[in-house]
Amino acid sequence: MQPILGETMYPIYYDVSRLDETDIYLFKQGTHIKLYEKMGSHPMKRGEDEGFYFAVWAPNAASVSVRGDFNHYSVDTHPLRLRTDDSGIWEGFIAGVPLGLTYKYHVVSRFHGIVHDKSDPFGFYAEKPSNSASRLWNLDYEWNDEEWMRERYRYNSHNAPISVYEVHLGSWRRKVEEENRYLTYTELADELVDYLKAMNYTHVEFMPLTEYPYFGSWGYQVVGYFAATARFGEPQELMALIDRLHQNGIGVIMDWVPSHFAVDMHGLINFDGTALYEHADPRQGFHPEWGSIIFNYGRNEVRAFLISSAMFWCDKYHIDGIRVDAVASMLYLNYARKEGEWIANIFGGNENLEAIDFLRKLNEHVYGEFSDVMMIAEESTAFPMVTRPTSGGGLGFGFKWNMGWMHDSLKYMSYDPIYRQHHHHQLTFSMWYAFDENFMLPLSHDEVVHIKGSLINKMPGDQEHQFANLRSLYAYMTAHPGKKLLFMGGEIAQYAEWNFKQSLDWHLLEYTLHAKLQKMVSDLNRLYREERALYLYDNEREGFEWIEQGDYQHNCISFMRKSDILEETVYVLCNFADATREFYRLGVPYEGMYEEIFNSQSSHYAGWNIGNTGPLEAHREPMHGREYSIALTLPPLGVVFLKRKSNLSEHKRETNGFE
Repeated sequence: MQPILGETMYPIYYDVSRLDETDIYLFKQGTHIKLYEKMGSHPMKRGEDEGFYFAVWAPNAASVSVRGDFNHYSVDTHPLRLRTDDSGIWEGFIAGVPLGLTYKYHVVSRFHGIVHDKSDPFGFYAEKPSNSASRLWNLDYEWNDEEWMRERYRYNSHNAPISVYEVHLGSWRRKVEEENRYLTYTELADELVDYLKAMNYTHVEFMPLTEYPYFGSWGYQVVGYFAATARFGEPQELMALIDRLHQNGIGVIMDWVPSHFAVDMHGLINFDGTALYEHADPRQGFHPEWGSIIFNYGRNEVRAFLISSAMFWCDKYHIDGIRVDAVASMLYLNYARKEGEWIANIFGGNENLEAIDFLRKLNEHVYGEFSDVMMIAEESTAFPMVTRPTSGGGLGFGFKWNMGWMHDSLKYMSYDPIYRQHHHHQLTFSMWYAFDENFMLPLSHDEVVHIKGSLINKMPGDQEHQFANLRSLYAYMTAHPGKKLLFMGGEIAQYAEWNFKQSLDWHLLEYTLHAKLQKMVSDLNRLYREERALYLYDNEREGFEWIEQGDYQHNCISFMRKSDILEETVYVLCNFADATREFYRLGVPYEGMYEEIFNSQSSHYAGWNIGNTGPLEAHREPMHGREYSIALTLPPLGVVFLKRKSNLSEHKRETNGFE
């Protein structure tokens, strides 16, 4: 076939394609889950000619052409050709174009004379914002994380310790001496990895890595669902960061946003002059809370696009977990809408049936291909069975953020201790539903912005009391059933609300209270990883047993965390009153000696050094419905962990009755 010549150096051909009949069928059915291998721009060969193949979905376009560095952004020299199979896909092969050049699709609509220059929906890389063109790129990378990937199923298991550090890459640490610039992927591969190891975290969660125009959106208003943001470096440099994390035993979770997308005109909005990816009716297609655009989950091609995006990050970037943002906004048609601003479903209800079906298919496909990753729902309502199998009517997620625990715990801790006895239910209520889902306990970025105050400033009292309260909150969180997540800055008790434009206040570590709190968080993470009882049955009732939940007058609760081995049981006592409880009697099921293995008021953490330094003997004195009891000292605003000292050999350990 003779080429159509625009720029003589870069002829365009139409006799090669990456799409076959099966691809087109699956695309139309909404079941193509690896569109990133077919659509967008890909380096390939046509005979002896090297170049790039282009494919873009624009069914309502009158014409589509590729304009870029290679043709001086001409709109006429490199037209794509519409396939004849009613797929709405335009394609072509441009010979000779080298890696790294920028391009956009020039889309002329069949309607209303609308003309757009669009970045590539499937582009792998883009210009650094505020520029918006896509780049011709490949994703070649030689991974060195074979051991991690082979063992990943163990680290992501429901029965594994999972302690997550949530990070915004642009503000974790900045080079203040270099015009306050943020770190690159390459710099983070040194500094962040070392920090996570020192802090004993098992996983890191990155706020969105996908390309986004407005830095102030923190990445939650996306334009490039297959492009790693260029703000911090090239795609391969992000891969190297993830590779380095894996080599150091740290899993990587990323925030992913299928709930809405950015209004910026170079993105998905009105792509071919019509509502292609979104709903045309603003009652369905416009998000009033965020001023963004809502995907049309009922359109097959859109479902394939989104599922392919999730698959892409697991496949090409070895992502270990995907935290799906704003699931509640997807589940309900009237989310953040007043009466008359939404359209009911076919049954007259407010559930978004198409989004529910999409989420189920998303989880089925991702887990079907990558059974050892984590799919995590940020879901803030009481929607049932979020983490239950789709075969039984659930949404199929692996984990759900426990927003109820977070709200109740922060509210309880905000009260002056003298009033906490009147709000005891906010401390104990979470145990009623703690095992209804597979929960993760989040103290996330959402709780330290928008005039909500930092975590330390939510605590009552003077500085000493604020720190004591915060230490007790973190210790209680570690002992509470559920996986753990803490947003950056919380571990150093940053006073200021999080500001995405500047670094965390690392200078605070010059002060003892802040430095010792950081040490305690590191020690809690280590203890959590070492004590199987604190994580093995996080999502099962067998791993938890109340000792005393009703001591509201003293602001105290106590409970056991249990593994499958009796001697591993951890006894947790929380005193949220500003008063020392001496000779506090605790019912225990077995005789013997018990010892304190953690105390949030230890002097090691700049606490008041009140606790139990020697062994505690259980006597046959019934208490809390148990035959034995021990008397101990509970520090004020303190949390204590105890363990029974074992005299049994490893081969004669008793079980807790679990198989």
